[in-house]
Amino acid sequence: MNVFKDFETRIKQAIEALEVVKDKGDAVSFERLAVEPPRDPAHGDISTNAAMVLAKPLGMNPRSLAEMISAQFNSDPDVAETSVAGPGFLNFRLTAPFWQRLVSVIARDGVDYGRSTVGAGHKVNVEYVSANPTGPMHVGHCRGAVVGDALANLMAFAGYDVTKEYYINDAGSQIDVLTKSVYLRYREALGEIIGEIPAGLYPGDYLVPVGQALAKDYGTALRSMPEDERMALIKDRTIDAMMAMIRDDLKALNVEHDVFYSERSLHADGERAIRNAINDLTFKGHVYKGKLPPPKGQTAEDWEDREQTLFRSTEVGDDMDRPLIKSDGSYTYFAADVAYFRDKFERGFTEMIYVLGADHGGYIKRLEAVAKAVSAGEAKLTVLLCQLVKIYRNGEPVRMSKRSGDFITLRDVVDEVGVDSVRFMMLYRKSSESLDFDFAKVTEQSKDNPVFYVQYAHARCASVMRQALEIFPDLDLSAEALASADLSDLVHESELALIAKLGEYPRMIEAAASGQEPHRVAFYLYELASLLHAHWNKGRDEPGLRFVNDKNRQSTIARMGLVYAVASVLKSGLSITGTDAPEEMR
Repeated sequence: MNVFKDFETRIKQAIEALEVVKDKGDAVSFERLAVEPPRDPAHGDISTNAAMVLAKPLGMNPRSLAEMISAQFNSDPDVAETSVAGPGFLNFRLTAPFWQRLVSVIARDGVDYGRSTVGAGHKVNVEYVSANPTGPMHVGHCRGAVVGDALANLMAFAGYDVTKEYYINDAGSQIDVLTKSVYLRYREALGEIIGEIPAGLYPGDYLVPVGQALAKDYGTALRSMPEDERMALIKDRTIDAMMAMIRDDLKALNVEHDVFYSERSLHADGERAIRNAINDLTFKGHVYKGKLPPPKGQTAEDWEDREQTLFRSTEVGDDMDRPLIKSDGSYTYFAADVAYFRDKFERGFTEMIYVLGADHGGYIKRLEAVAKAVSAGEAKLTVLLCQLVKIYRNGEPVRMSKRSGDFITLRDVVDEVGVDSVRFMMLYRKSSESLDFDFAKVTEQSKDNPVFYVQYAHARCASVMRQALEIFPDLDLSAEALASADLSDLVHESELALIAKLGEYPRMIEAAASGQEPHRVAFYLYELASLLHAHWNKGRDEPGLRFVNDKNRQSTIARMGLVYAVASVLKSGLSITGTDAPEEMR
């Protein structure tokens, strides 16, 4: 049950019933109609701008129109009060029985409350992490992994058909450098003194086991192989080893992808996929031969002062045309991006989301241009940038990792503070904003630690229900029993405020999914937890508000319905963030 959609329908019907609207029906459009929680809860439970967006086309004063709409709700049994505020906002305060019925609905639906069909099975590809397989995941990858994974969970909950994808950047010069680095470790494993790792190669100790495995399997045989054959073999083994390590790191973060797509597959069979993608763009008139002016500032990687095959990307929204084929006939890195997007489109995806690091901001326009050109405007491409994560311990910056040698790894962070703290805190700020992550603060047990505060709220719900069974051992606290229970004792303003917050959950899910903003789930959970803890604290001073009343069985049953509803929403939201909902906290 989506309270706001329900009242949106009621408000539209009330407006359509007005004589002034019947007379000017063609002038009425609900496109800009908003039905939402008021900014100030003191104004009510629901607010709408209906009168303000319809007043002009109807030739009326907004406040007068709002009063007319308000009068239509005089006989609505679910509306306790209406009021007009400011220039014409119409506010509704709903009755206690309405909110009590909502608790029954949530008890019946459990963790599926808020699940939506707004996505209508629309196929969406969410690509995230996609790190070069040259070493362990670092903390920057960590944020993108959590944001992408939570977004995919959120959109699936909202009814989209979501595929989680990892693009393996296993082609290009960095892989050649990695292969040379492993060959050095292989020689080291055979007993050769290699000294300090040369500049330009990967120095991390994580490559030592790869070299040792090669020495164990091949002995000295690799040394006598032709270089091309040797390096091809080492490359395959190294990529496999790196991806196994990356998968293991991601699993520690509760991240599992549906698809791992290899960039090298685009270069297979004579680079057929890339060639076909360029031919397709050529057929559509997006490719030409020409020269590009030198870019302002530093020289671009693919720039040449000679004729190349270019993508006419400025005609589809980019700020410069992009090279596809160099003058020597080789394909640019960007050409593989084109082929990869085309492959996604041919797999049936009409919406692609790329979760990238902040340093990829320059890729947005070119990727959007590719989407428009390849799909003829049928596909939507969105790039979400994740800003930097700064790691601290008790306020002091942490810069180095024993495992990698020069950066903090994802595993370092997860091992120290736990997966739940990492995942929730990576979402507790918009991905477009930088994030400070302090090892000490994310493990303290206080209101200032959001993940603890939210998980403690769920554990408190479980504890309260256990306490109720200790007092009334024969209570039936099943979902079915609570959904049909008498909840008429839920009338206190603090209880109704808590239920009203539960009523916002379906709307928040749809808005967060449509806006691709998974952080909103974390923010909502913290607000819900705050209301639960605040209400629990009221029971210290007002015994009549306690969830468990040993002298009032009926009151206890009603409040168990509320507690169960809160626990269900907390568990649902925590599941979307990829965080556990504990039954108890130690």
